[in-house]
Amino acid sequence: MASEEYHTEGYGGGRAGGLARRRPRPVTDYGSSLVQWTGARRPRYKGSHRMEVERPSASYVVDMLPPAANIDNPADSLPTRHLHTSLGKSKKPVTVVRWMPEGRRLLAGVHNGEFMLWNGMAFNFETVMAASGFSPIRTAEWSNARDWLLSADDEGIVRIWQPNLQEVKRFDAHDMPVRDVAFAPSDAKFVTASDDSSLKIFDFASLNCEATLSGHGWDAKACDWHPSKGLIVSGSKDHAIKLWDPRTARNLTTLHTHKNAITQTVFSRLRDQLLATAGRDNIARVFDLRMLRDVCLLRGNDKGVTALSWHPFHPNLLATGSEDGAIHSYLLDEPNPPIGVSTTEVSPYNAPDPEAVPAQSIYPAHRITYAHESSIWSLDWHPLGHVLASGSNDHFTRFWSRARPGETTCFKDQFHLGEEGAEAQGTWDARRSLRQKREQEEQESEDEAEGLIDQNQNSRPQQPPLGIPGLPLPGINAQPPPGLPGIAAPAPSLPGLAPGAAAAGNPPPPPLDPSSLAQFLAQASGRQGAQPGFVPPPPPPGGIPADFDFSKLQLPSGFQLPAGFPPPPLPPAGQNGNTFSGLPGILGGTDANGNANNGSGSNAVRKRAPLPSQQESLKAEQKKGKYRHAR
Repeated sequence: MASEEYHTEGYGGGRAGGLARRRPRPVTDYGSSLVQWTGARRPRYKGSHRMEVERPSASYVVDMLPPAANIDNPADSLPTRHLHTSLGKSKKPVTVVRWMPEGRRLLAGVHNGEFMLWNGMAFNFETVMAASGFSPIRTAEWSNARDWLLSADDEGIVRIWQPNLQEVKRFDAHDMPVRDVAFAPSDAKFVTASDDSSLKIFDFASLNCEATLSGHGWDAKACDWHPSKGLIVSGSKDHAIKLWDPRTARNLTTLHTHKNAITQTVFSRLRDQLLATAGRDNIARVFDLRMLRDVCLLRGNDKGVTALSWHPFHPNLLATGSEDGAIHSYLLDEPNPPIGVSTTEVSPYNAPDPEAVPAQSIYPAHRITYAHESSIWSLDWHPLGHVLASGSNDHFTRFWSRARPGETTCFKDQFHLGEEGAEAQGTWDARRSLRQKREQEEQESEDEAEGLIDQNQNSRPQQPPLGIPGLPLPGINAQPPPGLPGIAAPAPSLPGLAPGAAAAGNPPPPPLDPSSLAQFLAQASGRQGAQPGFVPPPPPPGGIPADFDFSKLQLPSGFQLPAGFPPPPLPPAGQNGNTFSGLPGILGGTDANGNANNGSGSNAVRKRAPLPSQQESLKAEQKKGKYRHAR
């Protein structure tokens, strides 16, 4: 995808002249690629597009196409270029990353029980929310229809979320941490794997446990449900991979191929006969369910494999993450042996007797040796397949994509060669990198503070309306009933008259009696002080006229209208100075002589409070630990 740098510079040209310049933020815009592919795409059965072949030149950046346009060329989708590094304010390990269904945001589960949302194009912070208290989030998985999200934590609690991250339900699934969850093909059921060495199948509607799968001798670390069949796979710390029948809760078979704990088990969504597993024995394996044996050994990792993810469009592209922070990309149909390693292994699919030949060794098509500084806990591809997100124990969330045509510097950065190697190549500077890292952290902190302010403004509680919802109060919030299509709405009736009387020419209601209004206001004020939460009754029929003289009521000094009582309508401009005679606390303005009301007596007016000082506000923010570094 085309990657451009959009940024705005501060006024004044620098730190001293005004606002400080913000570091340019790279933006991965895939809109032009999708528009170009929409005009040149072909039916799937006819193969890929027939446009000009992409060449290693910067002029071909405009001709880049999404992975869906090059189904038969997975090499164009290898994640080789570092896009952005995102760091949350909490600075806790990122345990799970999942793209939102629309692909515009990345959901990251943090070790302190929070969900963080990162923008999918500019990769800036958007919002943070508490997801599981202070319990670490261990897993999160979308349903097949992308309508629901399941998350689980160390307390054994499973939570159900809507796509807008509104929590719907929570329940206790296990007594120990839940390590993995998976949905059935119909989304009617889901399975959980826990450290209590068992798996449980739940009904999604009732949340009742329908079956318990027992048979592992140690913690169950991973599970997955076949995308189209009634088949469940699970991996445990006892080095065993088990296949289960969810209808009878029976163990179908056990595969003993790994020599250490199993960390991931994932079915391929494009070729459902393939199963990928990862273990701490430094090897990931690909099984063929038709032969119930491994057909590929994914080698090249120096430490245990902790995460893996299938590409959403290329069935032969697989990415893995290891304990040493390396990301390896494999092409299952290309062995890619390194220099000095000769292999004569034949794929079981090409052998005359598939059961007699060993599994074929596959080496990485691309390596990002220093992608992270610690273990990679989760990998997830963008729904379009052009960006790979990784979450690690080093507190960072990083984004990776393919290199642009003609770009070679991305292969010589600190993520491929290390800091010393990149500094020797001249592509990385330690002092400049520290300054950029500090500026990036400040920028992320500012984005997070702005996002939290917007979130707090949107979540302010609103005052409930008077009365019962759906039933209007006379004179306060009365609304005419909606009319029927094709039928004229009836004329509005006046209070105290039968419907249609006003249209017949009946006289209006009698004028308001000052003594009755004074008695009504006194009773309302007395009840308000005696009964907390008292809602005053509606005003008398006919309402309060605009030219009513409140001085006739002989109200006591300092009298205020009861809470919730609707103020009378303002008189026309120029009449009585836009005030109400004898009624304090109501908006005034200017009197008939053009003099401003003083806020007391019959000419009351509300004055605007003085604005807070900017210096005082800055000092208050600095006491909280903000805005201490000059930029």
